[in-house]
Amino acid sequence: MAELQLELTRLEMPLKHTFTIARGSADVARTLCFALSDGQHMGLGESAPVARYHESLDSVEAYWRAFGPLGSDPFALQNLLSERTPAAARTGLDIALHDLIGKRLGVPLWRLFGLDPARTPYTSFTVGIDDPQKMLDKVREVGDHPVLKVKLGTGNEIETLRAIRAVYHGTIRIDANEGWTPERAVEVLREIEPLEIEFCEQPIPAGSPERLRWIRERSKIPLVTDEDSRDAADLPKLYGCVDGINVKLVKCGGIRGALEMIHTARACGFKIMLGCMVESGILQTAAAHLSPLVDWADLDGAFLLREDPYVGMTYRGGKIVLPDEPGLGVHPAGAPAIRDGAR
Repeated sequence: MAELQLELTRLEMPLKHTFTIARGSADVARTLCFALSDGQHMGLGESAPVARYHESLDSVEAYWRAFGPLGSDPFALQNLLSERTPAAARTGLDIALHDLIGKRLGVPLWRLFGLDPARTPYTSFTVGIDDPQKMLDKVREVGDHPVLKVKLGTGNEIETLRAIRAVYHGTIRIDANEGWTPERAVEVLREIEPLEIEFCEQPIPAGSPERLRWIRERSKIPLVTDEDSRDAADLPKLYGCVDGINVKLVKCGGIRGALEMIHTARACGFKIMLGCMVESGILQTAAAHLSPLVDWADLDGAFLLREDPYVGMTYRGGKIVLPDEPGLGVHPAGAPAIRDGAR
């Protein structure tokens, strides 16, 4: 068998609108595309490193430049995907390996995992922080999409949500991205209870499960973690403090790490959301293949791009539709779908 060859390419994807959360703003999404060849098939992967976790495109590239030969066996996942590898670096190779394996076997990943593609959830559509009128304009652009996730954490939260609820009648989730104190979180959550908010994601800075418990005891709106739940090892300490967790492949190291989180979360009695960064169809589709295992999805990064360079998962009325091509089922935009697994 031929040696596995890895090529890394940076992707720069302009956004439709400036995307703002409590920690900052962006006009362009920057990710790293992985192309892994065995001489016959090409596996695609992607990583979207998060500065919040001290990772970057530079750090991921440097890691794989120094790694050395990958060998010739893409099935050797345990050896190639060491837990000592930083999560963002591990994510890109993990996805590329799974795509390559699926193409070799001629099956989509959801079938490889024995999942039912009819059991995918509806995804939310994220509205970033802006002045209230611009946020309302973005909500109107969404149209009849069934689920919104509204970013909060910089003030005017209550007035903004009331204005959104006046024009939008679907499900609303909120995400403060660590932007509140516990006291402010309770104040806001109590005020917005009449607005029928499905849950609040990461209201306070990560690292204080007992403060999440304190908020949960004083609010009727369920709490979901994001920054507090990077990987499976974080979950036991959250038991009894929150109602659910957000699984993002780039936080936990890819598909293998996400499966570990999902099974650990079920053992803890948590509900589960699959989330994403602003990323291309490669990384989003990788997560989508696991979506029949979860309760909620926030796989909307492609909605925020002017153009997605890769096509994979699609949506039907907001419900995730999985591709049936081998591996991820992802191909460059404008290229035909690949059904025989060959490149």
